[in-house]
Amino acid sequence: MRVLAVEDDPRIAADLCAALTAAGFHAEHCGDGEEAWFLGDTEDYALVVLDIGLPNLDGLTVLRRWRGNGRDMPVLILTARGAWQERVAGIEAGADDYLPKPFRMEELVARARALVRRAAGRGGALQEAGLLTLDTNRMTVSVRGVPTPVTALEYRLLAYLVLHRDRAVPPTELIEHLYGGDDAREANALEALVARLRRKLGQGVIATRRGFGYQLDGAG
Repeated sequence: MRVLAVEDDPRIAADLCAALTAAGFHAEHCGDGEEAWFLGDTEDYALVVLDIGLPNLDGLTVLRRWRGNGRDMPVLILTARGAWQERVAGIEAGADDYLPKPFRMEELVARARALVRRAAGRGGALQEAGLLTLDTNRMTVSVRGVPTPVTALEYRLLAYLVLHRDRAVPPTELIEHLYGGDDAREANALEALVARLRRKLGQGVIATRRGFGYQLDGAG
C-alpha cells in the first residue's frame, strides 16, 4: 500500500521510509508543506504520516486543506513532545491519530497498520479471505493454514486485496499502490506478479473478474 511520509528532517524521513518499507508499505517522501498539500490532494495514498512543523506550509494547514477538499485518507500526525495543544489542534483539523516526538518506529508502524485496517473497515491483525490468511503484524501468508513464503512485493499485493476483499480491484489501482505514482509500470508487470502468486498459492485464491480487476476468490 502506498504511504506518504511528510517530514522535513532528512534523518527522520529516511528512518520513516525505511521502517514503513520494511513493514510492507510503498513509502514515498516529501519535506515541504506546499508539495505535501499538492501530493495529498492529487494522489491516492492509503495513509499519510504528517509532521506539523514543515517549511512553506505547516502541517495543520495542509491537513485542513485536504479535509476541506474531501480528501479522507487516514492521517497520522507527528507532534512535538508534550505539546498537547498541537495534538488537540491536529485531531480537530481531521487527524486520525497522533504520535509525539521522539517516538519508537515500532509504535509508528503498529499505528500505521491499525489506521490502514480501520480505514478499510477491517479489525485485527489476522485477516482472512477465502482460503487465504494474512498476519499483517508478522507479514506472513498461509493458504488453508499452510504457511507460504512470498516476496515483499507479493505480500503488498495480497495485503491490498485482503483489505479490499469486498470488491474487484482494478489493475490501475493495484499498480499505483504497488509501485507508486512515479513508476509507470505496464499492466503485464502486474499480470506476471499475479501469475507468480497463483503458482505459489494454488488455484482458488486470486480470481480475475474480467472488465473489473482482481479479487480474492470466495471473499466477495
